[in-house]
Amino acid sequence: MHRLLILLAALLLLGGCAQPDKTYYVLTASGPVPSGGGIGIGVGPITLAEYLDRPNLVTQEAPNQLGVSEDHRWAGELSASIARVTAANLGRQLHTGNVRTYPWQTDSEIAYQVTLDVRQLHSETDGFAVIECGWRAYSLPDRHLKASKTFTDREPLKSDGFNASVAAQSILLQRLAANIATSLR
Repeated sequence: MHRLLILLAALLLLGGCAQPDKTYYVLTASGPVPSGGGIGIGVGPITLAEYLDRPNLVTQEAPNQLGVSEDHRWAGELSASIARVTAANLGRQLHTGNVRTYPWQTDSEIAYQVTLDVRQLHSETDGFAVIECGWRAYSLPDRHLKASKTFTDREPLKSDGFNASVAAQSILLQRLAANIATSLR
């Protein structure tokens, strides 16, 4: 019985070693948030389309078919990553270091709140990353709607693979922030 348990443990250990490693990805901002104060911008909450609300990277393989990678994953929650990157990009666009992601403690230092409804953010087999995102900007503290738009765009992948896909998605988020910043100026 003792030998059988040792053999079973060894087989389980070998089976675990044979599985491919998972690779984790992060979206990146165009650069760091400027230091210092400035106009207060709050980003969030973020809602994601159901197919995106998962740890796995998603690609569109055909017009009505998605592929979900088991071995290529986001390094954290995608909604939190989008909020972080969008806040940093807005800070750079609007020359402010006073950016926050939802939830924040108080609205007292925030002039604008930006909410995002990410409907698409993936790569396609045609070599492009795509984004479709509805966004709203509210002035605070009165929560007056300042702007409400839908942003759509495509970015070519510089090479094959998930790293190029995430890099292209990061560029699309930079353009989204530029689109939002134009309405807040």
